[in-house]
Amino acid sequence: MSVFPKSAFGQTVFLVAALLLINQVVSYITVSLYVVKPTIEQVNLILAKQIKTVFIDWEDGVEISGGVSENFFEITGIEVMTQRQAMSEGLAQTREYSMLSRSMSEQLNGSARVRISQTDPLVYWVEAPQAPGYWVKVPLTGFQENNLEFLTFYLSSIGFLSVLGGWLFARHLNRPLKALQQAAVKVGVGDFSTKLEEHGSTEVIEVTRAFNQMSRGIAALENDRRLLMAGVSHDLRTPLTRIRLATEMMSDEEDYLREGIIYDIEDMNAIIDQFIEYLRHHKREELALEDLNAIVSEVVHSAQKHQRTITFSENPSISNIPLSMVAIKRVITNMIENAIRYSDGDIAVETTLSRDRKYAIVIVKDHGPGIPESELETVFEPFKQGDAARGSEGSGLGLAIIKRIVDMHGGKVKLVNRSEGGLSAEVYLPVKDAI
Repeated sequence: MSVFPKSAFGQTVFLVAALLLINQVVSYITVSLYVVKPTIEQVNLILAKQIKTVFIDWEDGVEISGGVSENFFEITGIEVMTQRQAMSEGLAQTREYSMLSRSMSEQLNGSARVRISQTDPLVYWVEAPQAPGYWVKVPLTGFQENNLEFLTFYLSSIGFLSVLGGWLFARHLNRPLKALQQAAVKVGVGDFSTKLEEHGSTEVIEVTRAFNQMSRGIAALENDRRLLMAGVSHDLRTPLTRIRLATEMMSDEEDYLREGIIYDIEDMNAIIDQFIEYLRHHKREELALEDLNAIVSEVVHSAQKHQRTITFSENPSISNIPLSMVAIKRVITNMIENAIRYSDGDIAVETTLSRDRKYAIVIVKDHGPGIPESELETVFEPFKQGDAARGSEGSGLGLAIIKRIVDMHGGKVKLVNRSEGGLSAEVYLPVKDAI
């Protein structure tokens, strides 16, 4: 799995955060080398001078005494202890620092050892070369609180604010791309009303302008196609009507021929109706909260005229679903009519919820021959009819109308061959927060 994000927004934030992290590391190293280290060395130098003062008389073998020395110890808080005393005072819990030991050795002209106890206050322990076996205890009051914590807080704050600023910058930079993606989704379902504002960087403006031009071009082509098909469908009505009138004037001896002509005319009128229905759903309609169970029940009741047994099983949890009632009625009607046309026996209709409760599902099951697996997706194309096993009647627009309407609702439609035989047509409609 790749750690690098795939989205432009994620990549921008990742890049900004990486650069800021590198900047923080470099800043930390710089502060450590040119601020903290010189400060520590300066403190080490001052302590070395104080230790020299402590042991100035030791070089001549004279013990420390007198008012000046006592006042010095009282003011500075420095104590001189033997190894045993130092151990009892916490020397065993300290840590030796080789860098400070080397610096102290240079200042005291001999081999010195420096140990620091991580307590509050910080305690500096020094074994000077002038008095081996003795340890000088130097408390560093205020060092830990005023330096290390503030430095940590400063670096953390700068890092957090820098990443936050990078996130806001990336969000502002990618906002036009997000709007472009949403507009592209609308165009995909036939909504060409959205016109994006051309703002942002020059590259984004050029892309937005090209998208607006593309959207206008597709809308014009869609309107031309609609007008062409509507015109053809309308013009066919007149000759069909004349043919129907002519059949009424045929003699009784030609009844067999008249019935065939009338049947063909009705079939052609049904095909024209499908053309008009397909054109009618060229753009998304306003959705309202409707009772899906009531809509399905109404369509099932109307389909009983075909003298077929159609059972309906509803899920009571499905009530207010955002949809276009007229369009969804058309979808369910087409599904049931397909099941009646291409199958024998009973038809089962049911409503249910998906496992994640994000979709309301309408399922129509028949006992027909089904559709070959290789054609389950292509049958949704306009004028595409299923395998010969399911017949070749109709215009091939029934499933295309279903898919177009469902796509406009943000849903999906699936055809599944049942293991016990027959086809299961499933329509998924998004529930959103309706339930």
